[in-house]
Amino acid sequence: MRLRPIDLAREHGLSTQAVRNYEEAGILPPAERSSSGYRVYAPRHAAALRTFLALVPAHGHATAGAIMRAVNADEVEEALRMVDRSHAQLAEDRGTLEDVEAALRDLAAPGREPAGDPGAGAGPRPGAAPGPGGGATFIGPLAHRLGLRPATLRTWERAGLVVPRRDRRTGYRVYTAADVRDVLLAHQLRRGGHGLERTARVLEQVRAAGGPEPLQATLREWHERLTARGLALLAGAAALHTYLGTPR
Repeated sequence: MRLRPIDLAREHGLSTQAVRNYEEAGILPPAERSSSGYRVYAPRHAAALRTFLALVPAHGHATAGAIMRAVNADEVEEALRMVDRSHAQLAEDRGTLEDVEAALRDLAAPGREPAGDPGAGAGPRPGAAPGPGGGATFIGPLAHRLGLRPATLRTWERAGLVVPRRDRRTGYRVYTAADVRDVLLAHQLRRGGHGLERTARVLEQVRAAGGPEPLQATLREWHERLTARGLALLAGAAALHTYLGTPR
């Protein structure tokens, strides 16, 4: 079956130029040319376009294009590695959401110490400044615990996310147990894609309400987005599987 660019374009509401661009980008296999120089497509090209458009919601435009280029170059293992990475990223994002919810539970229980604080109960290092006491910590140990740079916590302070008090004698920043919980929550929100301004607003709402209730709508939306991505990954995988079995 001979197909024209307009035949592929109409199925998806695209322009013929978009179809030509996808071919030039390697997302579609190279088209044959008629005796007059016009592109001539086949059902495999139509299947490639359907597959690419199914992959985009799951992987994003760039990764979907890379997957299609790999498949069209007979580099199926590389294409599957990219699919695996997207699934791994979704699993990591689900873990991040779970961490946010755990941080919120800690925040809702002000009498609790954040769990797993490394160095808890350890004595000061030789030559180090005395610890702040009372479950508090300094910027260095807190940044190390989260795998961040102290400069990042200072940036968050300037943005109003968490503003620790200063030790009167040394001038060091002192993060109380409540500050640490806020930093943990901010860290998870940032990992979840929230900008500084939105993270600051969320923290302010949680503090004002005395608990995590204001975040319930945000968490539901986050769950819904992850579910939609998971379903999109399934749909993209099904389309890719079909395309891999399309006769050349």
